[in-house]
Amino acid sequence: MASYPAFLAAFGIGGTELLVILALALLLFGGTKLPSLARGLGQSIKEFKKASRDDPEEDAKAAAEAKKAPDPTKTHGSN
Repeated sequence: MASYPAFLAAFGIGGTELLVILALALLLFGGTKLPSLARGLGQSIKEFKKASRDDPEEDAKAAAEAKKAPDPTKTHGSN
């Protein structure tokens, strides 16, 4: 079993190729920018997984309930 993610093996990327890619990323973006890029990528993946798990029926029900609820920003006073 490989010590890196299985999806990389599907593309034929080995350990040496992975190191070259990481070295190029370090040269292109610099050491200070890489953590923020990785954080952004992780959040994107998290949001994608969340959206793919969500039930469209539940989203439709929540939207319908939101339309029924009164708008708290509107006032009922006389102007």
